[in-house]
Amino acid sequence: MPRHITIVIGPNPPARLDKALSRDVPEAEGLSRSRLAKLIAAGGVSRGGLVIEDPRARVAEGDEIELRFAEAEEVETVAQDIPLDVIYEDEHLIVINKPVGMVVHPAPGSPNGTLVNALLFHCGDSLSGIGGEKRPGIVHRIDKDTSGLLVAAKTDKAHTALAAQFEKHTVGRHYMALVYGVPHAGDPRLRGMSGISFEQANIMKVTSQLARHKTDRQRQAVCWSNGRHAVTRARVVETYGTPAGVSLVDCWLETGRTHQIRVHMAYAGFGLIGDQTYGGRRKLSDKAYTPAALNAIADFPRQALHAATLEFIHPESGESMSFSADLPPDMQALIDAVGTSRGA
Repeated sequence: MPRHITIVIGPNPPARLDKALSRDVPEAEGLSRSRLAKLIAAGGVSRGGLVIEDPRARVAEGDEIELRFAEAEEVETVAQDIPLDVIYEDEHLIVINKPVGMVVHPAPGSPNGTLVNALLFHCGDSLSGIGGEKRPGIVHRIDKDTSGLLVAAKTDKAHTALAAQFEKHTVGRHYMALVYGVPHAGDPRLRGMSGISFEQANIMKVTSQLARHKTDRQRQAVCWSNGRHAVTRARVVETYGTPAGVSLVDCWLETGRTHQIRVHMAYAGFGLIGDQTYGGRRKLSDKAYTPAALNAIADFPRQALHAATLEFIHPESGESMSFSADLPPDMQALIDAVGTSRGA
């Protein structure tokens, strides 16, 4: 039967319906603004029982907007026999350790070789219909060049239950990141920055809104209005070099927005090593690091970010599930390089 969800418009919404939905619809639903526009045009959006067909319709805080999706249809995405590192699987869900370089969803630039292609082959007919398409139920995503844990639903019931957990921010997600610098509560620069505070045990908390960058639509940016609420916490696990210019940081999400960790850490001044979009490069002391270590840092080809742990409640049994994945070889090699630096 057709699936439907209800979205309650949050405070200070954009004036247009499509923009407000794009901001407030749970990210786990995987609904882009263009997908929402198509849903509106198809008569799948209503308020108070009345269908809204104009994406420019005005909305107000507290409005309850119902989204109705058609029956799941077959999609052209082909099943491909791509090896998967399966951490856990049952008839309801599957947990994957995604490798670096694998895209989650097919897109114009990446129509094949994605996690969805692999899951279509692996799961066969056990698929979750999402957003009007029959495909494995990806309830959250990680970037192409981020490695680590990801859960997918194999049934509609599992998808709905898992998506609700992500929406309520009850899913535990920890990422390991190698960053420039060392976040510390004693840093006077951080004490003067909006949205940054420190909790016990030197845990840095970054609170802001995130929205698309005004001039570069492929990037996200920190903002303070008309964005999506985002909270990241970060704790230093290890530092490298004397003085330390690189640290291994445990980051965990209270919310899960696009590029959230990368944006928040860069905003705080601790860009991820290898992040060509947000991290930039920082000159490190050759007195603290060997030439081999400096070369390893400079040549690292992707953001040094790994989804290391994932915790959620099983949608059928109610059991608390917890999974972990070791650092991938490239990040471990980078740690080994900086860990043998002068003064490490």
